[in-house]
Amino acid sequence: MKNVKAYAAQAADKDLEPFQIERHEPGPGDVEIEILYCGVCHSDIHTARNEWGGTKYPCVPGHEIVGRVTRIGNAVTQHKEGDTVGVGCFVDSCGHCENCEEDLEQYCLNGPTATYNSPSPLDKNVHTYGGYATHIVVKQEFVLKISDKLPLHAVAPLLCAGITTYSPLRRWKVKKGDKVGVVGLGGLGHMAVKLASSMGAEVTMLSRSPEKEKDANELGAANFELTTSEENMKRLSGSFNLIINTVSAQHDYNPYLNLLKTDGVMVLLGIPPKPSEVQAAQLIMKRRSLVGSLVGGIKETQEMLDYCASHGIVSEVEMINIDQINEAYERTLNADVRYRFVIDMKSLKNQNQHN
Repeated sequence: MKNVKAYAAQAADKDLEPFQIERHEPGPGDVEIEILYCGVCHSDIHTARNEWGGTKYPCVPGHEIVGRVTRIGNAVTQHKEGDTVGVGCFVDSCGHCENCEEDLEQYCLNGPTATYNSPSPLDKNVHTYGGYATHIVVKQEFVLKISDKLPLHAVAPLLCAGITTYSPLRRWKVKKGDKVGVVGLGGLGHMAVKLASSMGAEVTMLSRSPEKEKDANELGAANFELTTSEENMKRLSGSFNLIINTVSAQHDYNPYLNLLKTDGVMVLLGIPPKPSEVQAAQLIMKRRSLVGSLVGGIKETQEMLDYCASHGIVSEVEMINIDQINEAYERTLNADVRYRFVIDMKSLKNQNQHN
């Protein structure tokens, strides 16, 4: 076992603070990674504060991880020491269920092992610790290859925000000429705009905030429409092949469903705190679909990383040191970030810790 520095929440109402965790020695098929950067996802906040329930403490969040391979097991063939690699939202799955065999490990019927707050595949009596740490040890099959062509700090959020938006765009085969609406210009929304526009779609940003128009256009949106205008919403009726809805706050889905063409699809990526009522007629009268989507599997996530490398796509990020993490959580909740915080993990490696 190896003791490494980390930052952890000890309870739902406590700030994250320095902590020591144990990482197991790399087994034959394992890869040890020195973490260079870790993105800050809204899921980290939900989990650290037990807002979804079931958080196990101490909780070390972080599932947008970029680092360098420092050691490998003697059976590892996919990676070597010195490689630039990434780890996303999960680090294991059963490998043999129907979904795993279809490269859909994120929907593992026996439950994927999340990068943090899941029962450890080595010992079900302990739970996984995430990327707010100096090192992590992961099975080689769940370690992703990352190109050095792109700025690594801006690559980190691709491991969650990038694949969460890429997966539905690929699933519904977005192509040149398609009309795609994006609801919510945040950590997920800004990636949806970048990716959909790179695929040739005509992207429209659907927002309640007029001040976001400039950013949306710079990110690749061809159009910007205020959803607070009844006139706009009426004019846009039946306009879109696909709508990517990234909003996790409570809101009415029906006005957005009305913007879909016949056979149009709205994909939900955000999870509001309470169920929303959906008018059946909105779906029935034009054979529209309302669906949800999670992150992608390992194969699709690697495809996304390669796509972004070849198209020069990264997240828009703000760098922080680890001791700024609690402030970053509050700023994230106040939508005061453009568009993702990323922790420079050197700040943890160099930090004097006393526990």
